[in-house]
Amino acid sequence: MTQPKRVYLAGPEVFFPATEHQIIVTEKKRILRELGWEGVDPLDTDLEFSDAESPQQRGFRIYRANRELMDSCDAVIANLTPFRGISADPGTVFEVGYLIGQGKQAIGYSLNPLTYRHRAGNRTHDDLGHAIEDFNLADNLMIECGIVESGGQLFVAEHRSELEFFDAELFEKCARALDN
Repeated sequence: MTQPKRVYLAGPEVFFPATEHQIIVTEKKRILRELGWEGVDPLDTDLEFSDAESPQQRGFRIYRANRELMDSCDAVIANLTPFRGISADPGTVFEVGYLIGQGKQAIGYSLNPLTYRHRAGNRTHDDLGHAIEDFNLADNLMIECGIVESGGQLFVAEHRSELEFFDAELFEKCARALDN
């Protein structure tokens, strides 16, 4: 029996309380499993930390462990819902770019139906006079265009979801868009 292809589950959920994180990841993995894929969460590592390690050492170990997980995957589904600002979580964006750089397919989703410019106040320039992108995209053009160029798609909710960062129906659309 062949192993299912692996999908890295990028997103800000790693920062959520443990119970909330587990509920969301369990549902994502269930949806993927039903479609013949294996979901891989950034917390699917055997990392243990000692009190002797500095925060920087821990950070580098987490980075290396997540990079190994990404290297073992065939594609990524990324939660690009704005997190701590008007744009996607920067770590998630890095993970998407890292996997796209390996020639792997990226699928993304956002539960915020507003375009990047609308989230920035629908202005042409910010308070410092810097231009605000206006390409009618869900986020910065490098994110969305990179996903599309990888053979993927960025799905955007048409309206706000009951949960701010997860919608099973939208996630299933992402999973169904993966190349088999």
